[in-house]
Amino acid sequence: MNFSDFIKDSGKRISKEHYLRLVQVSRADGKINSDELELLHKEGRKFGLTDPEIDMIIDQEAKHHYDPPYSLHDKFEHLYNVAEMILADEVVSEGEKKLLKRFAIEAGFSDKTIARLIELLITGIRGGEDEEALFKKFKKDILFKD
Repeated sequence: MNFSDFIKDSGKRISKEHYLRLVQVSRADGKINSDELELLHKEGRKFGLTDPEIDMIIDQEAKHHYDPPYSLHDKFEHLYNVAEMILADEVVSEGEKKLLKRFAIEAGFSDKTIARLIELLITGIRGGEDEEALFKKFKKDILFKD
């Protein structure tokens, strides 16, 4: 199976590393619960993966180095998806917050931006806001005010 690139329904490309981040986030609290597993399968099927292939990826996933995307929008999209995975079980553990913070640091966001970015993502996703709306808020209220 070659999964150097996956294609989402919307035509966006997503990397194997990005999907592995979602698997890592789902394991941040030590286990993958049924809601997280369902979301991993849903996202994996969007990329054309079969359920057995998804299960294999989940089983074989090991800690990989995070290679963040280059563009601001793509970085935000990755963090949005990580936050969405964290919220799949509606409980945000400290370990999950630390993992999201680590990805934000590795993506190059400043220390003073990260806490507000994480709060925006968690609050926005809980409130049902979509990625594009939150990205606009991020640029307007956080990024360009620092």
